[in-house]
Amino acid sequence: MNLAIRAQRPSGSCQVELDPTDSIGTAKVFAIYGKGGIGKSTTSSNLSVAFAKLGRRVLQIGCDPKHDSTFTLTKRLAPTVIDALEAVHFHSEELRVEDFVATGYAGVMCVEAGGPPAGTGCGGYVVGQTVKLLKEHRLLEDTDVVIFDVLGDVVCGGFASPLQHAERALIVTANDFDSIFAMNRIVAAIHAKAKNYDVRLGGVIANRSIATDEIDRYNAAVGLERVAHFRDLDVIRRSRLKKSTLFEMEPSPELEAVQNEYLELADRLWAGVEPLPAKPMKDRDLFEFLGFD
Repeated sequence: MNLAIRAQRPSGSCQVELDPTDSIGTAKVFAIYGKGGIGKSTTSSNLSVAFAKLGRRVLQIGCDPKHDSTFTLTKRLAPTVIDALEAVHFHSEELRVEDFVATGYAGVMCVEAGGPPAGTGCGGYVVGQTVKLLKEHRLLEDTDVVIFDVLGDVVCGGFASPLQHAERALIVTANDFDSIFAMNRIVAAIHAKAKNYDVRLGGVIANRSIATDEIDRYNAAVGLERVAHFRDLDVIRRSRLKKSTLFEMEPSPELEAVQNEYLELADRLWAGVEPLPAKPMKDRDLFEFLGFD
């Protein structure tokens, strides 16, 4: 794989540059970002199942070294791509599909990229190796939807690398200062990547929030749109404890409503969402803008 660190791009940043031949074929590709602990993995996994329920062939790629993106789909912490490569001394031709891909609930294919030990490498390399392996084993040819679930709100060259593969980036946020502040930084990263890659902002997913007034106010100011709203429901908390997606929980009116919200979001994303020309605020301006009583 041809991967290099470009010293200085027109945007003024040092970035991990992936080989353009490692692009993901015809699948619709979504990258999900947001503040750490905001519920990206819960959102990603339930969205993956919703796509599968609509008849799509889905691949979810966890991009966090703690490799817990897909555990509600597989009921375990799946081995990572880095673990698998280390086991064969990085001779990728010796790997079998089952060494790094697990099949989860509803047939969702699950991959955990993992990451290098702290301070020893770049997360962009890991994402690049993961995509390379999937292509080598021809797994992307039979995939309709790919979802990258990305570590926290890290927007360095490494963990921004899924944006080089994605068609649309989605941001998960709550209705509070820290979440929206993190969202603004992610908007800035996506805005920068869009100068050189096809990725565009696809919308905002409000999560763990009763109200969305501050999210909506920010969206209106910068040119974003809320595409879904998942409230802070006990059934979501219990699903994580049971290592299950929401589509496996005991039926209830409350559960049916949130399942339908996920199905509607998947249907909307599959149909295609228009790119949003959002421009981030400066940190100081955002600090003044988010005036909570």
